[in-house]
Amino acid sequence: MKATCWHGVRDVRVEQVPDPGILNPGDAIVRITSTAICGSDLHLYNGVVPGMMQGDILGHEFMGEIVEIGSSVKRLKVGDRVVVPFPIACGQCFFCEQKLFSVCENSNPNAWLAEKMWGHTTAGIFGYSHLTGGYAGGQAEYARVPFADVGPLVVPRELPDDKVLFLSDVLPTGYMAAEACDIVPGAVVAVWGCGPVGQFAIQSAYLLGAERVIAIDHYPDRLDMARTVSHAETLNFDEVDIVDALRDMTGGRGPDACIDAVGMEAHGAGIGYVYDRVKQAMRLESDRPTALRQALLSCRNAGVVSVPGVYGGFSDKIPFGAVMNRALTIRTGQCHVQRYMQPLLERVVNGELDPACIITHHLDLDEAPQGYAMFKHKQDRCIKVVLRPGH
Repeated sequence: MKATCWHGVRDVRVEQVPDPGILNPGDAIVRITSTAICGSDLHLYNGVVPGMMQGDILGHEFMGEIVEIGSSVKRLKVGDRVVVPFPIACGQCFFCEQKLFSVCENSNPNAWLAEKMWGHTTAGIFGYSHLTGGYAGGQAEYARVPFADVGPLVVPRELPDDKVLFLSDVLPTGYMAAEACDIVPGAVVAVWGCGPVGQFAIQSAYLLGAERVIAIDHYPDRLDMARTVSHAETLNFDEVDIVDALRDMTGGRGPDACIDAVGMEAHGAGIGYVYDRVKQAMRLESDRPTALRQALLSCRNAGVVSVPGVYGGFSDKIPFGAVMNRALTIRTGQCHVQRYMQPLLERVVNGELDPACIITHHLDLDEAPQGYAMFKHKQDRCIKVVLRPGH
């Protein structure tokens, strides 16, 4: 089959690789009909996430049709049309029983590696480095899905792929980030990053009762989408001091909640940004936490800072004194996607959310390298690329 394979920094190739097969009785094989390039895939593309190996198959946002199931799979059958959540979860461990699927303690075969980096392991993740299991990803024609009775959601045939594909990651991730903010009617929420997760965090914040959402970025196309599609007020961090601007827009108090949907490769300005770029390039710091610093300093006293943006390891100069002395609450984590898929599908069916609104490009799977380059450099107003294997 064809698959998008990682070969080094900014080097991805579509290659012929062996077809996946059933390895365990709980596996299913999915013929992929749609798959997307995620912003967190760019962290792999840029070489800032450790644990990648040449030939690794990328992709953790995908859906398709079940073509084979293992002997113990009960909930799915061949022919089902499914969306596959990016965290791989066993469904039976201490954390899965609490619906904390992204920290499943049984699905990462490289748990020892994650423990060295993060203290404890996380769940396995499709196509996202050997720190999270080294599983083959879904930017391919087929994928093996472990614990198939726990993860994939069967979706109605009348809904096109573009409406449901993002239940695999970015829609639940944005929703969970907003849900973590304890939004009450009248709340003001600030969102750093107007990529796909940021757009869904904005829309989810309104769904959950926010009165105002202020979106922060510097790419004109993303800011335009935040205004016209997600209906946020916007700030360009190239033009204003974000902490001062947010204070001015909220009567001096600061937003009730702040969402960092940027993560480890934030852009910025000034000596602090140069400091982070140099330290990250020299492998003295894994993350550039510009957005996180601003969120912590901007949030009102006793507010919530929600962090769906991906951080890899170690960050410098986090103003933790602000967290302690101003009673801030920080909530973060990879999304427990399985928990949100069905309720968000119902919101899509009811017309409350239209996930297709973020798609700017459809490409053939063979064009994945161009899609990565275009997404990285924000060419041609690129915000979200969907790949179509077999087209």
